Amino acid sequence: MKTRFLSLFCALLIGAAVLGCVAPRMARAADGSPYPRLDVLGRVLAQLERHYIGAFDDEALVHDAIKGMLRALDPHSSFLTPDEFARFQEDAEGRFCGVGLEVGIRDNALTVIAPIPDSPAARAGVRPGDRIVRIGERETVEMGLDEAVQLMRGAAGTEVRISVLRRGDKRPHSLTLRREPVSVRSVVSRSLAPGIVHLHVRVFQERVAADVRAALRAAEKAQGETPLRGVVLDLRRNPGGLLVEAVRVAEVFMPAGAVVSIRGRSGAVQNNYASRGQSPYRALPLVVLIDAGSASAAEIVAGALKDSGRALLVGTRSFGKGSVQRIFPLRGGAALKLTTALYHTPAGHVIQAAGIAPDVEVASLLPPEPDALTQAMREMPAERDLPGHLPPADAPQDGTAATATADTDAEPDYQLQVAFQILSGLLRAAQAQAPAQP
Repeated sequence: MKTRFLSLFCALLIGAAVLGCVAPRMARAADGSPYPRLDVLGRVLAQLERHYIGAFDDEALVHDAIKGMLRALDPHSSFLTPDEFARFQEDAEGRFCGVGLEVGIRDNALTVIAPIPDSPAARAGVRPGDRIVRIGERETVEMGLDEAVQLMRGAAGTEVRISVLRRGDKRPHSLTLRREPVSVRSVVSRSLAPGIVHLHVRVFQERVAADVRAALRAAEKAQGETPLRGVVLDLRRNPGGLLVEAVRVAEVFMPAGAVVSIRGRSGAVQNNYASRGQSPYRALPLVVLIDAGSASAAEIVAGALKDSGRALLVGTRSFGKGSVQRIFPLRGGAALKLTTALYHTPAGHVIQAAGIAPDVEVASLLPPEPDALTQAMREMPAERDLPGHLPPADAPQDGTAATATADTDAEPDYQLQVAFQILSGLLRAAQAQAPAQP
């Protein structure tokens, strides 16, 4: 064990030295090099080896020490064990074996955000807002999100028992779910009226831009002789995903011009991403729906379409997750996810902790019997509510947004209804201004 401790400690020193070369300002305190302070960690490990009464996993202990160190930074910097890094890559590709639940931590409880359609959890009747109190033999009190996800995933065909507590119930009930490959359908489309399409982008995973283009082509084909006249692009409840896919989706609807810039600690531009303006849909009338669940890549798309004047935004202020995480693969299959920069919209606004403001603010109206997902979305904390979040570098960018109101008899999806009405109005106005045909 002593040899193994030494090797782990040396790896930690080497990793710290590498980070020091990459980011010397962060790596050095005012009183000089921080590396001698790692001697304290080495001494703690040595005392554990000599005197601790119980057995322990030395590798897990070092992993937990690194995780604790990164928790002092911001909510999105983290250390990924080999298993966690593998799951991270699976999520980006939209493929994994599990029970099909999107979960989060709310009021220190593991809470279902939504079951993935046609997944084991959805077929078993798990509902948004259900609290998962037990996974297998483990209580979920104080359980981290990554650990909960790991316990629910596994090989296809294996079973996992979960206990869920539903609002209004006094006792939890148990469900046995059989794991299976779960595929997240990233794009869902439907016709709202002749020539008008509702395009719901759920997540920015791999190939989503290609799926958006395919959905638009399919809509054109389904219209027959009726041309495609406009799109409601729905980015609500979209947690984000891959930057490159966000840029490609924005490019589907944008003329040539800036999409997003990435700036580091000193404000220097690290990368600029732009649309080439070659898409056949770059002038298609467009309204974009956002809400408090629109985050990260979804905010990049919304900000680019707003600043370029390509779309009107409808809904509520977005989440405000505008920081950039870079993945540093480490030896043994682990990885470091580190916040290294901030996103800036084409007009120079910082998304971080400020979010994207809609042009027309429309609250989501609850039906008479509020469903748990809608309630959860209304109660969802924003980036600025997370402990240790990076503060915004400028004031909220909206100024004032127009506000729409509704009566109590409105449809449950009032936001979509308003977006459709606005788009229809834009189309009528454009038609009225068009020159008369001889």
